[in-house]
Amino acid sequence: MEPIPNDAKYVRYNISGNIFEVPAKYKPPIMTLGSGGYGLVCSAVNSESNETVAIKKIMHACENPIQAKRTLREIKLLRHLEHENIVGIKDIIVPPQRDFFEDVYIAFEMMDSDLYKVITSYEKLTKDHYQYFLYQILRGLKYIHSANVLHRDLKPSNLLVSVKCELKICDFGLARAASETYAMTEYVTTRWYRAPELLLNSSTYTTAIDMWSVGCIFLELMTGRPLFPGRDHVHQFCLILEVINILCPKKDNHEILGL
Repeated sequence: MEPIPNDAKYVRYNISGNIFEVPAKYKPPIMTLGSGGYGLVCSAVNSESNETVAIKKIMHACENPIQAKRTLREIKLLRHLEHENIVGIKDIIVPPQRDFFEDVYIAFEMMDSDLYKVITSYEKLTKDHYQYFLYQILRGLKYIHSANVLHRDLKPSNLLVSVKCELKICDFGLARAASETYAMTEYVTTRWYRAPELLLNSSTYTTAIDMWSVGCIFLELMTGRPLFPGRDHVHQFCLILEVINILCPKKDNHEILGL
């Protein structure tokens, strides 16, 4: 795709109707890797290091306090967390106008896919694959927890993988310090991987919530199906109760479960 002229230091690319503005050192091919509510992720080549990176564009990063805190939290944590099983930041791109900007661009090390795509591709995996992926998840998570941090949003799409089966944990926008004592009631963890204490609106929780997510991910990796694909909070809790042979109440579920 052809660059849109800007100035000598920055180049703009139109990617599916989205303007992607990066320093001129990042050269084509600029390819879309993914998108979501946060914005857009594209690959590019750093001409100075000849290294392919994944650039995450966080749209309207400072539009509201919650989004701004999430962006700042991810940058601060990943600048300090350096581990083989945690995705690394390669560059925090300074905006052309530092006094006024809406979007934030962060360059991460490049990975080939994520565990969600691996699971849904129906590629035949062996016991060695299962063990190696789980080992790397636990290894990275042990490091995160040793830094007194809870990830709080572990799910297959937040586990990046390479063609060599290397795995790295990403997306620390919802991570928090485990020592924070105030009530932690904001959104955490995609529902299918959410621990029971979160479903019951517990105001405090521990590293156990991340371990619960790992267990759900591991079973999904082996079976190809989510372990607890709840339609809502109540259905999610009932699915968990069924696994441990406890009948879910049929009457006034929301009132009984306090949801």
